[in-house]
Amino acid sequence: MLGRMIATRTLPEPAEMERATLAADPAYDGIFYVCVSSTGIFCRPSCRARKPLRKNMTFHATVRECLLGGFRPCRKCRPLEFGEDPKWLADLLQRIEQSSTERITDADLRGLGVNPHRARRYFSERFGMTFQAFQRSRRMGVALEELRHGRDSLNVGFGAGYDSASGFREAFAKTFGATPGRIIALRCIKATCLESPVGPLVAAAADGGICLLEFADRRPLREHVTALKNRFNVSESLSNQSKAGSPGEWVVVPGKNRHLDQLESELRDYFAGRREQFEVETVTLGTPFQERVWAQLRRIPYGKTCSYEEIGRKIGAPEAARAVGRANGENRVAIVIPCHRVIRSDGTLGGYGGGRWRKQILLDLERGRQALA
Repeated sequence: MLGRMIATRTLPEPAEMERATLAADPAYDGIFYVCVSSTGIFCRPSCRARKPLRKNMTFHATVRECLLGGFRPCRKCRPLEFGEDPKWLADLLQRIEQSSTERITDADLRGLGVNPHRARRYFSERFGMTFQAFQRSRRMGVALEELRHGRDSLNVGFGAGYDSASGFREAFAKTFGATPGRIIALRCIKATCLESPVGPLVAAAADGGICLLEFADRRPLREHVTALKNRFNVSESLSNQSKAGSPGEWVVVPGKNRHLDQLESELRDYFAGRREQFEVETVTLGTPFQERVWAQLRRIPYGKTCSYEEIGRKIGAPEAARAVGRANGENRVAIVIPCHRVIRSDGTLGGYGGGRWRKQILLDLERGRQALA
């Protein structure tokens, strides 16, 4: 399931959230959460439990805010579990995947019972782009794959719904910063977002494996994409110095590949307590020191923890605890490379890029204290 891709969101007006909560409107699931002071729980807007008094309701954009406020998840609507998206969103995403070249207009949305304004706002808040921009990005991603497999640019453009070669060329260049004629020089990273019981995850994969898995509320999608492109292009530039015929730039497009499909499956098993080791391939692109640290992280057994000092000793750098901490924080493939298993020497949690509350939940899961899905 796709999930949110931006760090901060603007909540609807309080009156609108109250109305949606009292009506148990599923269209608002994932947009906000309802915290009930009289019971100490938080719910999805669509929760069918007895409705609270208005004076007892507060609203938050993220699960994290609810948990930090001391609220526990409702056992009826289970807001920490997969499937936060309203049904209309899942139906739209499925339709786009089944026919990625189709253009769904505002009139089509109305015919499906979806308010175009709501769709525009929801996609902007969750993916950092409007619904129409999301469709366009997906079409261009499919076009990129077809061009890389040798299909004629004119036919690809017509298949993507463009009436002229110039219109397709302009849209393609706007998306990728390069015309279809340069397509051989571009390589593709597929990016998507996966829902999880601890919040949405931004995931990306190149041909060689997973290169990004981060919590989606850490920063906006554009920052994830920019950092990812810079990381790959800088690495490629260094590895191709003095080499003729460099393959060129990497581009990031919405979509999935076999690595992302495998990752999604393995994450579901992990959160359900059925998987202790990840088998999906990864591409990390770190310095030699970072790679040594990340390799050691993978050796920490499931259900166990290790201190920064211990990591340093095991990689032959006993005085480098601070550098180990930095490398740990620079890990960009969370959970799969388990940086959450590193704690301070005094037994306290220490920091975690996804928030210490998530670190504690992951450690509790691995110690068999709870399953999350």
